[in-house]
Amino acid sequence: MKWARRLAIGFLLLVAITCCVPSLFWKFDYARQFRDLPDAQPSQQHWLGTDDLGRDRFARLLYGTRVSLLLAPAAALLASSLAALIGGTAGFLGGWVEGAVMACTDLFLSLPWLFLLITVRALLPLNVSPLTSVIITFALLGCLGWAAAARVVCADARLLRHSDFILLARASGSGGWRLLLRHLLPNILPVLGAQFWVSIPLFILTEANLGILGLGVAEPMPSWGSLLRELESYSSLSSNPWQFVPLVLFILVVSSFHLVITNREIPT
Repeated sequence: MKWARRLAIGFLLLVAITCCVPSLFWKFDYARQFRDLPDAQPSQQHWLGTDDLGRDRFARLLYGTRVSLLLAPAAALLASSLAALIGGTAGFLGGWVEGAVMACTDLFLSLPWLFLLITVRALLPLNVSPLTSVIITFALLGCLGWAAAARVVCADARLLRHSDFILLARASGSGGWRLLLRHLLPNILPVLGAQFWVSIPLFILTEANLGILGLGVAEPMPSWGSLLRELESYSSLSSNPWQFVPLVLFILVVSSFHLVITNREIPT
Protein backbone atom coordinates (compact mmCIF):
# COMPACT_ATOMS: atom_id res chain seq x y z
CA MET A 1 0.00 0.00 0.00
CA LYS A 2 1.44 3.33 -1.06
CA TRP A 3 1.91 6.17 1.41
CA ALA A 4 -0.54 8.39 -0.51
CA ARG A 5 -3.28 5.78 -0.22
CA ARG A 6 -2.60 5.37 3.50
CA LEU A 7 -2.78 9.11 3.99
CA ALA A 8 -6.03 9.32 2.01
CA ILE A 9 -7.60 6.47 4.00
CA GLY A 10 -6.55 8.05 7.28
CA PHE A 11 -7.99 11.41 6.25
CA LEU A 12 -11.30 9.86 5.14
CA LEU A 13 -11.57 7.93 8.41
CA LEU A 14 -10.90 11.09 10.40
CA VAL A 15 -13.56 13.03 8.49
CA ALA A 16 -16.05 10.17 8.73
CA ILE A 17 -15.59 9.71 12.47
CA THR A 18 -15.91 13.45 13.10
CA CYS A 19 -18.97 13.94 10.91
CA CYS A 20 -20.92 10.76 11.64
CA VAL A 21 -21.53 11.90 15.22
CA PRO A 22 -21.20 15.70 14.96
CA SER A 23 -23.02 16.35 18.23
CA LEU A 24 -20.05 14.82 20.10
CA PHE A 25 -17.60 17.28 18.53
CA TRP A 26 -19.69 20.46 18.29
CA LYS A 27 -22.25 22.00 20.59
CA PHE A 28 -24.51 23.71 18.04
CA ASP A 29 -27.15 22.24 15.76
CA TYR A 30 -27.12 23.01 12.03
CA ALA A 31 -30.57 24.67 12.17
CA ARG A 32 -30.10 26.76 15.32
CA GLN A 33 -30.23 30.47 14.56
CA PHE A 34 -28.33 33.17 16.41
CA ARG A 35 -30.49 36.08 15.31
CA ASP A 36 -28.24 38.64 16.93
CA LEU A 37 -25.17 37.33 15.03
CA PRO A 38 -25.99 37.16 11.30
CA ASP A 39 -22.91 36.99 9.03
CA ALA A 40 -20.63 36.95 12.06
CA GLN A 41 -16.90 36.51 11.62
CA PRO A 42 -15.03 33.47 13.06
CA SER A 43 -14.68 33.48 16.83
CA GLN A 44 -14.07 31.07 19.68
CA GLN A 45 -17.80 30.38 19.80
CA HIS A 46 -18.29 30.08 16.03
CA TRP A 47 -15.11 28.80 14.37
CA LEU A 48 -16.29 29.61 10.83
CA GLY A 49 -18.66 32.40 11.75
CA THR A 50 -22.37 32.36 10.92
CA ASP A 51 -24.35 32.65 7.71
CA ASP A 52 -26.89 35.30 6.79
CA LEU A 53 -29.53 33.58 8.95
CA GLY A 54 -27.24 33.37 11.97
CA ARG A 55 -26.61 29.61 11.70
CA ASP A 56 -23.23 28.26 12.74
CA ARG A 57 -21.19 27.50 9.61
CA PHE A 58 -18.98 24.88 11.23
CA ALA A 59 -22.02 22.93 12.45
CA ARG A 60 -23.54 23.07 8.98
CA LEU A 61 -20.25 21.88 7.49
CA LEU A 62 -20.16 18.87 9.85
CA TYR A 63 -23.77 17.87 9.20
CA GLY A 64 -23.52 18.54 5.45
CA THR A 65 -20.44 16.36 5.17
CA ARG A 66 -22.25 13.62 7.09
CA VAL A 67 -25.09 13.64 4.57
CA SER A 68 -22.72 13.06 1.65
CA LEU A 69 -20.43 10.56 3.36
CA LEU A 70 -23.30 8.40 4.59
CA LEU A 71 -25.67 8.50 1.64
CA ALA A 72 -23.26 8.56 -1.30
CA PRO A 73 -22.04 5.03 -0.35
CA ALA A 74 -25.69 3.99 0.06
CA ALA A 75 -26.48 5.25 -3.45
CA ALA A 76 -23.33 3.52 -4.76
CA LEU A 77 -24.44 0.28 -3.10
CA LEU A 78 -27.86 0.56 -4.77
CA ALA A 79 -26.29 1.24 -8.17
CA SER A 80 -23.82 -1.64 -7.77
CA SER A 81 -26.62 -4.00 -6.74
CA LEU A 82 -28.67 -3.06 -9.81
CA ALA A 83 -25.57 -3.48 -11.98
CA ALA A 84 -24.93 -6.93 -10.49
CA LEU A 85 -28.53 -8.01 -11.02
CA ILE A 86 -28.98 -6.62 -14.53
CA GLY A 87 -25.47 -6.98 -15.94
CA GLY A 88 -24.70 -10.28 -14.22
CA THR A 89 -27.95 -11.90 -15.37
CA ALA A 90 -27.49 -10.64 -18.94
CA GLY A 91 -23.90 -11.84 -19.19
CA PHE A 92 -24.74 -15.20 -17.63
CA LEU A 93 -27.76 -15.94 -19.85
CA GLY A 94 -26.28 -14.50 -23.04
CA GLY A 95 -28.19 -14.66 -26.33
CA TRP A 96 -31.07 -12.34 -26.96
CA VAL A 97 -31.33 -11.42 -23.25
CA GLU A 98 -27.81 -10.00 -23.26
CA GLY A 99 -28.42 -8.23 -26.55
CA ALA A 100 -31.62 -6.59 -25.29
CA VAL A 101 -30.08 -5.54 -21.98
CA MET A 102 -26.98 -4.10 -23.65
CA ALA A 103 -29.15 -2.21 -26.14
CA CYS A 104 -31.09 -0.67 -23.25
CA THR A 105 -27.82 0.12 -21.47
CA ASP A 106 -26.43 1.83 -24.58
CA LEU A 107 -29.60 3.90 -24.84
CA PHE A 108 -29.36 4.77 -21.16
CA LEU A 109 -25.70 5.80 -21.47
CA SER A 110 -26.39 7.90 -24.58
CA LEU A 111 -28.68 10.17 -22.57
CA PRO A 112 -27.11 13.19 -20.85
CA TRP A 113 -26.95 11.64 -17.37
CA LEU A 114 -26.76 14.84 -15.34
CA PHE A 115 -29.53 16.55 -17.32
CA LEU A 116 -31.70 13.44 -17.00
CA LEU A 117 -31.17 13.49 -13.24
CA ILE A 118 -31.97 17.21 -13.08
CA THR A 119 -35.15 16.66 -15.12
CA VAL A 120 -36.38 13.78 -12.97
CA ARG A 121 -35.59 15.67 -9.74
CA ALA A 122 -37.29 18.84 -11.02
CA LEU A 123 -40.49 16.89 -11.77
CA LEU A 124 -40.74 15.81 -8.15
CA PRO A 125 -42.29 18.07 -5.48
CA LEU A 126 -39.94 20.70 -4.11
CA ASN A 127 -41.89 21.32 -0.90
CA VAL A 128 -40.88 18.05 0.72
CA SER A 129 -39.30 17.57 4.13
CA PRO A 130 -35.49 17.66 4.34
CA LEU A 131 -35.27 13.95 5.18
CA THR A 132 -37.50 13.05 2.23
CA SER A 133 -35.43 15.22 -0.10
CA VAL A 134 -32.25 13.44 1.03
CA ILE A 135 -33.78 10.01 0.36
CA ILE A 136 -35.17 11.11 -3.01
CA THR A 137 -31.90 12.68 -4.15
CA PHE A 138 -29.66 9.72 -3.36
CA ALA A 139 -32.24 7.12 -4.44
CA LEU A 140 -32.31 8.82 -7.83
CA LEU A 141 -28.52 8.76 -7.96
CA GLY A 142 -28.52 5.03 -7.28
CA CYS A 143 -31.33 4.21 -9.70
CA LEU A 144 -29.81 6.24 -12.55
CA GLY A 145 -26.15 5.34 -12.02
CA TRP A 146 -26.13 1.58 -12.72
CA ALA A 147 -25.70 1.48 -16.52
CA ALA A 148 -21.92 1.93 -16.86
CA ALA A 149 -21.23 -0.59 -14.10
CA ALA A 150 -23.70 -3.05 -15.64
CA ARG A 151 -21.69 -3.15 -18.88
CA VAL A 152 -18.51 -3.99 -16.98
CA VAL A 153 -20.25 -6.67 -14.93
CA CYS A 154 -21.89 -8.13 -18.04
CA ALA A 155 -18.54 -8.46 -19.81
CA ASP A 156 -17.02 -10.19 -16.79
CA ALA A 157 -20.00 -12.54 -16.41
CA ARG A 158 -19.79 -13.41 -20.12
CA LEU A 159 -16.19 -14.54 -19.68
CA LEU A 160 -17.02 -16.55 -16.57
CA ARG A 161 -19.98 -18.25 -18.26
CA HIS A 162 -17.66 -20.49 -20.29
CA SER A 163 -15.06 -21.03 -17.57
CA ASP A 164 -14.15 -24.50 -16.34
CA PHE A 165 -15.60 -24.17 -12.85
CA ILE A 166 -18.99 -23.06 -14.25
CA LEU A 167 -19.02 -26.04 -16.61
CA LEU A 168 -18.10 -28.33 -13.69
CA ALA A 169 -20.92 -26.85 -11.61
CA ARG A 170 -23.38 -27.46 -14.45
CA ALA A 171 -22.18 -31.04 -14.76
CA SER A 172 -22.70 -31.48 -11.01
CA GLY A 173 -26.36 -30.56 -11.34
CA SER A 174 -26.28 -26.87 -10.43
CA GLY A 175 -28.37 -24.56 -12.54
CA GLY A 176 -30.55 -21.49 -12.59
CA TRP A 177 -30.32 -19.08 -9.68
CA ARG A 178 -28.15 -21.44 -7.65
CA LEU A 179 -25.48 -21.38 -10.32
CA LEU A 180 -25.76 -17.62 -10.61
CA LEU A 181 -25.68 -16.84 -6.89
CA ARG A 182 -23.36 -19.56 -5.58
CA HIS A 183 -20.77 -19.69 -8.35
CA LEU A 184 -20.92 -16.62 -10.57
CA LEU A 185 -21.64 -13.81 -8.09
CA PRO A 186 -18.67 -14.50 -5.75
CA ASN A 187 -16.32 -14.26 -8.72
CA ILE A 188 -17.59 -10.88 -9.89
CA LEU A 189 -17.46 -9.32 -6.42
CA PRO A 190 -14.01 -7.72 -7.06
CA VAL A 191 -15.43 -6.00 -10.15
CA LEU A 192 -18.49 -4.88 -8.19
CA GLY A 193 -16.24 -3.59 -5.41
CA ALA A 194 -14.28 -1.48 -7.87
CA GLN A 195 -17.48 -0.07 -9.37
CA PHE A 196 -18.79 0.70 -5.88
CA TRP A 197 -15.71 2.74 -4.93
CA VAL A 198 -15.68 4.56 -8.27
CA SER A 199 -19.33 5.56 -7.82
CA ILE A 200 -18.95 7.21 -4.41
CA PRO A 201 -16.99 10.34 -5.49
CA LEU A 202 -19.13 10.52 -8.63
CA PHE A 203 -22.32 10.66 -6.56
CA ILE A 204 -20.80 13.19 -4.17
CA LEU A 205 -19.98 15.45 -7.13
CA THR A 206 -23.43 14.95 -8.64
CA GLU A 207 -25.23 15.81 -5.41
CA ALA A 208 -23.11 18.94 -5.13
CA ASN A 209 -24.16 19.95 -8.65
CA LEU A 210 -27.82 19.39 -7.81
CA GLY A 211 -27.45 21.36 -4.58
CA ILE A 212 -25.87 24.30 -6.37
CA LEU A 213 -28.87 24.34 -8.73
CA GLY A 214 -31.28 24.20 -5.77
CA LEU A 215 -32.53 20.67 -6.61
CA GLY A 216 -30.66 18.73 -3.95
CA VAL A 217 -31.23 18.40 -0.22
CA ALA A 218 -33.92 20.78 1.04
CA GLU A 219 -33.30 23.47 3.62
CA PRO A 220 -32.63 23.72 6.48
CA MET A 221 -30.66 20.44 6.23
CA PRO A 222 -27.21 21.25 4.87
CA SER A 223 -25.31 19.40 2.16
CA TRP A 224 -22.18 20.14 0.24
CA GLY A 225 -24.29 21.44 -2.61
CA SER A 226 -26.05 24.04 -0.45
CA LEU A 227 -22.75 24.99 1.24
CA LEU A 228 -21.01 25.50 -2.10
CA ARG A 229 -23.96 27.52 -3.34
CA GLU A 230 -22.95 30.24 -0.91
CA LEU A 231 -19.78 30.79 -2.95
CA GLU A 232 -21.77 32.52 -5.72
CA SER A 233 -21.19 36.00 -4.29
CA TYR A 234 -17.64 37.12 -5.08
CA SER A 235 -17.94 40.35 -3.10
CA SER A 236 -18.84 38.38 0.01
CA LEU A 237 -16.01 35.90 -0.52
CA SER A 238 -13.35 38.56 -0.94
CA SER A 239 -14.05 39.85 2.57
CA ASN A 240 -14.87 36.44 4.10
CA PRO A 241 -12.23 33.96 2.87
CA TRP A 242 -13.18 31.40 5.53
CA GLN A 243 -16.24 30.59 3.43
CA PHE A 244 -13.87 28.63 1.18
CA VAL A 245 -13.43 25.97 3.89
CA PRO A 246 -16.34 23.79 2.59
CA LEU A 247 -14.83 23.91 -0.91
CA VAL A 248 -11.39 22.94 0.39
CA LEU A 249 -12.83 20.04 2.39
CA PHE A 250 -14.92 18.97 -0.60
CA ILE A 251 -11.85 18.86 -2.86
CA LEU A 252 -9.80 16.99 -0.26
CA VAL A 253 -12.48 14.34 0.31
CA VAL A 254 -13.10 13.71 -3.41
CA SER A 255 -9.35 13.64 -4.10
CA SER A 256 -8.84 11.18 -1.23
CA PHE A 257 -11.44 8.85 -2.69
CA HIS A 258 -9.64 8.99 -6.04
CA LEU A 259 -6.32 8.22 -4.37
CA VAL A 260 -7.86 5.20 -2.64
CA ILE A 261 -9.33 3.98 -5.93
CA THR A 262 -6.30 4.52 -8.16
CA ASN A 263 -3.91 2.88 -5.68
CA ARG A 264 -6.29 0.06 -4.83
CA GLU A 265 -4.75 -3.39 -4.92
CA ILE A 266 -6.73 -5.60 -7.27
CA PRO A 267 -7.11 -9.13 -5.88
CA THR A 268 -5.86 -11.95 -8.09
